[in-house]
Amino acid sequence: MREISVREIEERIAEACGEIAVRYSPDLIKALQKGRTQETGFRSVTAMDILLQNAETAASQNIPICQDTGLVIVWLKIGSEVHFTDGLPSEAVNRGVARGYTECYLRASSVTDPLYERKNTKDNTPAVIYTEIVEGDQVEIEMMAKGFGSENKSALKMLTPADGEKGVKDFVLETIRNAGPNACPPFVVGVGIGGTFDSCAVNAKRALLRPVSESNSDPRYKKLEDDLLTEANQLGIGPLGFHGRTTALKVQVEYAPTHIAGLPVAVNMCCHVCRHARMVI
Repeated sequence: MREISVREIEERIAEACGEIAVRYSPDLIKALQKGRTQETGFRSVTAMDILLQNAETAASQNIPICQDTGLVIVWLKIGSEVHFTDGLPSEAVNRGVARGYTECYLRASSVTDPLYERKNTKDNTPAVIYTEIVEGDQVEIEMMAKGFGSENKSALKMLTPADGEKGVKDFVLETIRNAGPNACPPFVVGVGIGGTFDSCAVNAKRALLRPVSESNSDPRYKKLEDDLLTEANQLGIGPLGFHGRTTALKVQVEYAPTHIAGLPVAVNMCCHVCRHARMVI
């Protein structure tokens, strides 16, 4: 049995909140640069130049990439041989988020009650937390800061098995088309297929954690990702909605077993920033 103080989780989360708010991951920078070379129109080229300049300015001046610094979602993979000390992991996550957002002067975007009171919690807590028990004596932390300009354009549909691949593609492309310029393209699109109504949506979000330089390991789903990316970029929405060839940087698909009568599909839209981090303790 290995003892781990939850204070280490708190520290890692606090540090990561500030880091992902101001720095793009290297794979996203490369994807933006590649998209820039594919653009030919004046407006789309200018839009891509602005995005790349914004990334450079945010990193060099240590200021947020976007004013919407997102709602924090955390996945904890906890080794079965880990014993936590100094409190609960969930409490440590929220302390880390509160510290990260207040100490780094990031916008607090979380409200207590979603419908009536909508009172700001002032420190961007609580985070959305998922936990999983795995083998080993380590704790893996995956987190993202999800802006709601793109989150609000996400969608889920309960297809039938007869809808098949065409039904999946049609729904994903319809969701991207409906997002249009309002979700800050070029997008990273997370797609969850299978599972249940709820787990399908979680898989769509979790798909966004994968580096855009990586594809699904199953060649069938890799082809689906590639086909969807090609068709998404033929929609003509383009960078920041100024038309062009780069509507999406990547489509990421995750799948799960499902019921014989179902084919749930969820699409989690994400802007070009796609802020996420992975840490192992």
